[in-house]
Amino acid sequence: MSARPVCCVTCTCLETITPDLAAMGRAGLAPQGGPVTELCGADLQHLAAALEDVAETGAALVIGCRRKEAFFRDVLAQVGIDLSPGFVDAHAHALWSDEAALAGPKLAALHARAAIEPPPVGTVSYDSKGVALILGAGDEALELARSLQGRLNVTVLLRPGAQALPRGGDAFPVAQGRVRTAQGWLGDFTLLIDDYALAPPAPRGGYGFGPGRDGAVSTCDLVIDLAGGAPLFPEGLRPGYLRDDPRRPGALADLVLKAADLVGTFDKERFVSLDPTICAHARNRIGGCRACVDLCPTGAITPGGDAVSVDPMICAGCGQCAAACPSGAISYQVPPVGTLADQCRAMLQAYAQAGGQWRPVILFADLAHGAPLIEVSARLGRGLPAHVLPFEMNEITRIGPDLVSACLAWGADVALLVSARPKHDLAGLDGTLALLRALTAPMGLPDTALRLIATDDPTDLVQALRAGAPQPPRRASQFLPPGDKRGLLIAALTELNRVAPAPQQAIALDKGAPFGAVTVDPAACTLCMACAGACPANALIDNPETPMLRFTESACLQCGICAATCPEQAITLTPRLDFAMWDQPRRILHEEEPFCCTECGKGFGTRSGIERVIARLSDHWMFSGSRGEAGRAMLTLCEDCRVRRAAEAGFDPHQ
Repeated sequence: MSARPVCCVTCTCLETITPDLAAMGRAGLAPQGGPVTELCGADLQHLAAALEDVAETGAALVIGCRRKEAFFRDVLAQVGIDLSPGFVDAHAHALWSDEAALAGPKLAALHARAAIEPPPVGTVSYDSKGVALILGAGDEALELARSLQGRLNVTVLLRPGAQALPRGGDAFPVAQGRVRTAQGWLGDFTLLIDDYALAPPAPRGGYGFGPGRDGAVSTCDLVIDLAGGAPLFPEGLRPGYLRDDPRRPGALADLVLKAADLVGTFDKERFVSLDPTICAHARNRIGGCRACVDLCPTGAITPGGDAVSVDPMICAGCGQCAAACPSGAISYQVPPVGTLADQCRAMLQAYAQAGGQWRPVILFADLAHGAPLIEVSARLGRGLPAHVLPFEMNEITRIGPDLVSACLAWGADVALLVSARPKHDLAGLDGTLALLRALTAPMGLPDTALRLIATDDPTDLVQALRAGAPQPPRRASQFLPPGDKRGLLIAALTELNRVAPAPQQAIALDKGAPFGAVTVDPAACTLCMACAGACPANALIDNPETPMLRFTESACLQCGICAATCPEQAITLTPRLDFAMWDQPRRILHEEEPFCCTECGKGFGTRSGIERVIARLSDHWMFSGSRGEAGRAMLTLCEDCRVRRAAEAGFDPHQ
């Protein structure tokens, strides 16, 4: 739970709901001054009293109503208080339910989560002057242009061969062409157009385009696509790209409203951050991990040398890259995974302290799809069960194995709510679930501990959540979550295995898992340390004191760069999770007796390596017979002594 004290304010909403204050009190979250009837109206003075308490104690303010969130924020702004309170949807999340009488522990959990404020998020800005390019195949494009020509700077590009009739009053240029490539975003689109031709100034019956030319370039602030065919960009994932079927009733009116608003400066969250120093994409032009590149639905992630690069202007914030990143080089920032882990832990602790008698189920849902579905199920149906704790976030696809395994270790079951018709591929989420099921099944956790609910129907959602009887609490860990993704993943899996019904020592995994072992063939390894130099996670390290290759299994990402780098092909990867090996910070994979300089005694290589060099050069005229004695002696000297011996002997390499 948050280290700060918590000041809660709640009400009965004109006695239509009944918060369980006793349960909240057991979790240390008793509301300020008890419940009131109308916090947003006649009892607003209770909020003023809470603000005084916050000012004196530095407590986190939590308001138990999200129905009137905008109103309460306006009140705070009007009195000049720079405060970001947490809000709890006590109605839809807890008390609009046929189990409202049992929802006291859940209400405490929701308030505990809201008390942990996420850090501020960076932004990027789009600047649009309203230059619009409408792509069309007929009169619909012209109709849209006529509706927008007084609001935007419009150009129409008709598909070659399209039939469209000019009309008096058209004040926009019309051209024909075929888009070859398109790139950019709101305020900065660039399209390469073939078969381009401009219409004559005053066409009569038709536009009568002349001969077209290839390679024309068009720049604009937004693109409106009515041409049909394949979309230029993933639909709904590129700011400034609007696309619809003109045959759909109301489509043109919807596009007019959307396009007319896309003028000005717009801020967007910088959804992810990148630490290129720990990115396992490549080393020395040898490829490694490609998970983020392959999963990104917008093309915002591209290879960039040893690390990938992320274009924040294109990134749509799905978070699949961060969920799949094995090292944590890409981390989601809305909010960071460390904040989510703190919030989950606070929820579960408060739920237990408030007297939750059943095993909690954390229901992860996104704001665009899951939140409305939960609200409709509460307004029109039975609502959520008392042991289901909804956890809404920006994108459900940002959930990775780190956060889910942490929740499992803290004693909760996990349900992920997704749309039956998602706006992009869920391959990243599928991979997360497959990995976790491969780990939790041997540990003895049931299939119901981790569920995916794919539905767009609130009735189906409620039925899925009530499919089985609530389960008794499971043994739980109390570990404190590290703030980084990789650290959280390691700590959570270690603790989950410790409290699981059937703890395991090692679990075999499929190729592509983010942990495993490295095996070295001692007969082939020369201890050249190329693998250690290339390892992006420092899982392979040398020993500066003696020829030795050491390995930290918990740090290994199984990216494969070490195996591809090894000139002797002496390295083999074994995907697995071996808890016994995780307990060993470093273990020796291969070591040899050092060869010491025959003059100063300093070790400068392996004995087998130097002896191998001498043996291979034994037939060379410079190192054979009596005249090669000096040459053989030079091979047994360290670098410093070799230079000194050559200088003393007057050796001229050019002679």
